[in-house]
Amino acid sequence: RNGSRRLSMSTILVDNLTGKTSAGSITVTSEGGAATQSLQQGLIKVWGAVDQTSTGHPLYDSLNVSSTTDAAESHTIITISNAMSNANYSVAGFGQAQDHGGSLGGFYGKSTGTAARTMSTTSFTSDNRTPAGSADDLTYWSFQVAGDLA
Repeated sequence: RNGSRRLSMSTILVDNLTGKTSAGSITVTSEGGAATQSLQQGLIKVWGAVDQTSTGHPLYDSLNVSSTTDAAESHTIITISNAMSNANYSVAGFGQAQDHGGSLGGFYGKSTGTAARTMSTTSFTSDNRTPAGSADDLTYWSFQVAGDLA
């Protein structure tokens, strides 16, 4: 039709995606090509949801988590199945309090002196508090990890 083309949507069915230059070098380009992002780096590497009020802090559901450990009230150690490339990854979380107006959540970083409450390439620990500052086990505590896998 006079040089114009009609574009249609297609479906690609694959079991594996491998970059042409190297295995992990798949780049996603924005419409118009103004911005690009590495597909591999943009994916969440670990996620899960934990019941801290039950014995052992069991998972409701998860990805790339091998186990959870009840380290103390409000502290759950998450053990990662496939290690991160370094301990500088990003962890985000959300908590639902049981019986009060809110809860504050956090994660232990590398500067914490207690060995059970540090980040490593294979684990990190929660620290959930009530608005008044006391330890708080949560009925539903969820987390996501972004960063590079080893």
